[in-house]
Amino acid sequence: MSDHDHESKGELSGSASNPARRNLLVGSGALLVGGLSGRATAPQAATHDAVPQAAPPLPWPWARIDPMEAGTRTYQAYLTQNG
Repeated sequence: MSDHDHESKGELSGSASNPARRNLLVGSGALLVGGLSGRATAPQAATHDAVPQAAPPLPWPWARIDPMEAGTRTYQAYLTQNG
């Protein structure tokens, strides 16, 4: 089979027929285009309020918890319920 027969069947000799290299080049091009489009739209996305807004009020009353009392209750519950 001659080189001309390979070319007619779509098979090329050398690095041009390497699918891994072709996929790498296509993927690199897609990454480059995506990066450029992201960079181009970044100034529009960054125009937001720099000051955070206050959180809405809680739907229940806030209760202070004594850490020692909570620990004592937890320990006692653990002992009475056998772990």
